[in-house]
Amino acid sequence: MEKIKVLDCFGDICPIPVLKVKKELKKLESGEQFMLVTDHSCVVKSISEKYDNIMIEEPMNGVWEIIFTKK
Repeated sequence: MEKIKVLDCFGDICPIPVLKVKKELKKLESGEQFMLVTDHSCVVKSISEKYDNIMIEEPMNGVWEIIFTKK
């Protein structure tokens, strides 16, 4: 199994994580994935409104993992 790249956005507030996601998506080929990890609910809200090819999990209270798959 291929290891997924992780963008650590702990402490980053909007729009920084959104800009990092946009930059990372440009690097990927169709079908490739990466994960963003954040501790801000506003980031989750912004990302979920902007992207539809994501999976969001909250493995710990106040920590979210968002997996992106490039179309």
